[in-house]
Amino acid sequence: MSRNLFSLLLTAMMPAGAALAEMPRVAVDIAPVHSLVSRVMAGVGTPSLIVSPGASPHEYSLRPSQARALQDSDVVFWVSRGMTPWLKDGVETLATNAAVVELLETEGTLRLPFRQNALFSHDHGEEAGHDDHKDHDHDEHDHEDHDHEGHDHKDHADHDHGEDHAHDEKHDDHEDHAEDGHHGHAHGSEDPHAWLSIDNGAHWLDVIAAQLSDVDPENAEAYQANAQEGQAELAALETEISGLLEPVRGRNFIVFHDAYQYFENSFELPASGAISLSDASDPSPARIAQVQARVAEQNVTCVLSEPQFNPGIIQAVMEGAKVNTGVLDPLGADLEPGAALYPEVLRNLARTLAGCL
Repeated sequence: MSRNLFSLLLTAMMPAGAALAEMPRVAVDIAPVHSLVSRVMAGVGTPSLIVSPGASPHEYSLRPSQARALQDSDVVFWVSRGMTPWLKDGVETLATNAAVVELLETEGTLRLPFRQNALFSHDHGEEAGHDDHKDHDHDEHDHEDHDHEGHDHKDHADHDHGEDHAHDEKHDDHEDHAEDGHHGHAHGSEDPHAWLSIDNGAHWLDVIAAQLSDVDPENAEAYQANAQEGQAELAALETEISGLLEPVRGRNFIVFHDAYQYFENSFELPASGAISLSDASDPSPARIAQVQARVAEQNVTCVLSEPQFNPGIIQAVMEGAKVNTGVLDPLGADLEPGAALYPEVLRNLARTLAGCL
């Protein structure tokens, strides 16, 4: 039987309309968000990943195939212009016919302000933040009552945590911040690493399902069911991770760059400081000296690096100190892209911390 005849017979056997159905073309910026979109699209289609696994999303050059994926897309999901500032122009010039969803800006997303200092308070005051920040006074970081227990995935809009935490407020660390070569965040005041909040991950499943249902109503039921199943999986994962981290609560650690406060808040395991800012810019000598002092003062037992950044900086911080080391990977650089990647990223963060502390 010829190939053409076989194709015609196969088409004739399909349910009415199936041969003409066209799945939405979806482009996603980074692997963890691509994983969430893949979970929602399971059984329907496969999204395209823009930032290649293992690459830093802060600075990236589009490959021709990735530019085409943007140009052909019906929907684009990305974290924010704060995470991938270079992608803003690509979205605006290439994805002209696409529905574009900037997840950090969606209603109900937990948004935390940048932490400017090299050293962190453990009272959760500096880490409090949300998408409706009206009556929150960020000049006083005394919020010991910030309760993360019993936090419903659908309850984010009830928090009131000041969007006024912009860069015109006074920070003790402004001089060191300027030395780091990072003269203000033009993309806004929020830390963009929001996928590391397991609550945000669960909430974004709903956001993704709603947007896909809007452009592809024929598969809306599948999208909604997949999102609900994904949320149940994340609820079980939250319990699993809490159990992994329970034995090491109260121990002190330093991270390479300030990307983990969403994870810290989710699981009540605050870092003592970060060697580099949230955008992973090179730290100044003054900042490194501050972190070295914190390692000595607080009996820090663990300093954590990342796969794509200079290990020499970690060695400089650790000089003379007896601490454990580990490698945190917030992007899943060594994992296969797909629906399983996002939960494995969070699980691996917990395993690394539990093994290092």
